[in-house]
Amino acid sequence: MLVKILSVAALVVASVSAHMDIISPCPRYSSRGQNCPALPAGQSLDYSMSSPLGASEPLCKHTVPFPTPCATWTAGQPVTVTFAPGGAPHGGGHCEFSLSYDGGNKFVVVYQVLGTCFGAGQGVRQYTFNLPAGLPGSDKVVFAWTWVNAIGNREFYMNCADVAIKGGSAPYTGKQMTVANHNGYPTIPEFSGNSATGVNYYNNATSITVSGSGSGGGQYVDNPNAPVAHTPAPPASYPPQAPATPTVAKTMAATPPAYTTKLTTLSTPAGAYSKRPATSSRPPVVYSTVPQPTTKAGPVEPTALPPLYSTSPGEGAAAGSCSDPALRCSPSGGGYQYCLRGSWSPSYSCAPGTVCKASGSSISCDWP
Repeated sequence: MLVKILSVAALVVASVSAHMDIISPCPRYSSRGQNCPALPAGQSLDYSMSSPLGASEPLCKHTVPFPTPCATWTAGQPVTVTFAPGGAPHGGGHCEFSLSYDGGNKFVVVYQVLGTCFGAGQGVRQYTFNLPAGLPGSDKVVFAWTWVNAIGNREFYMNCADVAIKGGSAPYTGKQMTVANHNGYPTIPEFSGNSATGVNYYNNATSITVSGSGSGGGQYVDNPNAPVAHTPAPPASYPPQAPATPTVAKTMAATPPAYTTKLTTLSTPAGAYSKRPATSSRPPVVYSTVPQPTTKAGPVEPTALPPLYSTSPGEGAAAGSCSDPALRCSPSGGGYQYCLRGSWSPSYSCAPGTVCKASGSSISCDWP
């Protein structure tokens, strides 16, 4: 009887801790990823890939890369990222897809879905987008999917996969990946129905330049101060995840996450990771539901200052009324706008070389 009770309890705990994770390309140490390489020596499968990053866990969670890439992509060509079925999408939120050429120290964004990740109906489990044509080539690139959830506990999700990219030898410049709701970074509050919550952090991300080794070669540059990866012991079986409903997602907001596997708590050495400072010289976009960055981690008080916008050249606020929290592509197609207090905001520019594309009620900045 005791064995049966423990088995049921393990199933309940695993179901509660289920959120979202990618399965292709195979993230590091995933227990259910597709076409996964062999594990690095001394590492174990991770059965909690759908859980958010813990407060003391480093970006990517696992810092020891796969010995070989799990996929080979080509600059300028389409790639597909697939999520595990089911899960709990927590009302969507902001998702970014990024690449690192220095072992995971800095990531440049190649695709964004802001406000409506997983689609308006929360049923999207796959995204296909074109890589920038100007990406440099390297056999050692870290791909990252990151997510800030709209509903529930304030969390930051991140899965990393090791890929190779066939590209040129010139460096590439784009937006830096945004990190929020993680130790030492700004906190984005619950969206409360406003899909533009926290968008200012993404709009005002700094530009960074990454360099590769050219197609077909390169040495892996790892973080020398990175702590060793977690090695959780696998449970007897991995229970299937049931599709989530909005009720389940909302209920989980008041339930602390539980895990099927106990993870070792690590203390990150000072300087081990290049964190984005909580304050910067970039002009913020401020409105009543979005906090300004501060030098302290954790929630910050909202401000009632009037909005300040960083607009595209020649594009101001569009005429006409709208209903919060709608999003749309700007008339020129080079950026996007969101509805704020019944009026369309000025246009925010997409990353260089990308254009705004609409798909149903969702929009994204993608390559032409």
